[in-house]
Amino acid sequence: MKKLLYRILYAVVYLLSLLPLRIHYVFADAVFPLLYYIIRYRRKLVRRNLQSSFPEKDETWLKQTERQFYHWLCDYVVETVKLLTISDKELLRHVEFRGVEQLEQVFDKNRDCAGILGHYCNWEWLSTTGLAFRHHPQAKVGLIYHPLYNDIFNQLFLDIRSSHGGLCIPKQDILRRLISLKRENCRSLFGYISDQSPKWENMHLWLDFLHHDTPVFTGAERIMQKMNDAVFYVDMERPRRGHYICTFRLIAVEAAKEEEFAITRSFFKMLENSIRRQPAFYLWTHNRWKRGREEFIRKYDVIDGKIIRKEEYK
Repeated sequence: MKKLLYRILYAVVYLLSLLPLRIHYVFADAVFPLLYYIIRYRRKLVRRNLQSSFPEKDETWLKQTERQFYHWLCDYVVETVKLLTISDKELLRHVEFRGVEQLEQVFDKNRDCAGILGHYCNWEWLSTTGLAFRHHPQAKVGLIYHPLYNDIFNQLFLDIRSSHGGLCIPKQDILRRLISLKRENCRSLFGYISDQSPKWENMHLWLDFLHHDTPVFTGAERIMQKMNDAVFYVDMERPRRGHYICTFRLIAVEAAKEEEFAITRSFFKMLENSIRRQPAFYLWTHNRWKRGREEFIRKYDVIDGKIIRKEEYK
């Protein structure tokens, strides 16, 4: 039954994807009032996140940015659908990659790269970065992902993200896969989306991020250091509708030589700068500040670097 449902869903999405991108934007414009005014999808959460992240802004700015965000969210959905069938040539007319020569210089030295990014602009289109390589077209480009709970939609996103040659690796398998690629002497660039809210047992670092005391993931940094990758921040901009600029900004030449948490600290500082430049293109519907430090201190202790629930040893 799941296979049948998936085939039906895939066929519908595939047919929709064949439509010109300008028609997709017509659909996005039609969906916006439904999502924003009628369904009111997570509007209270979005407003709370914007208010707490930009306390200096007035009501007019907040409302304008909120509306811009929902317009972009509708665009993100149709752009992701279009990714399934858009040609490589057309896609490169919509995404400009800058700093790719830095990645290839790392490949020239038989070393690998890691990109670290947030849920900002259209991160789905970054699976096509390999199209911009000139001297290393065989380099593997991939994304580490957390599998969705719904198997059908999980498979759909995998097919979309891999439609232009990108590899999608579950986070629990990434280290093993990276070691395998290195043994095969195959150069790689993998992207780590690292701005999610970690679970309690993974809260090893707190940072000031957008006026919030924020627990952050550090697992991506640990993998980068084990592989001694060259690390780049993936900075995205959206100068106009349907067009993105992706710039690779160097964070670390050799991750293994960086101090603990230095890469993560740099990433969040750079991500905040990107968000402040164009606030509407961040994923404000995510409840990333749902876990606070006071609750963490009340429930957990850190013993020999491990986070242990207090009731487990009392």
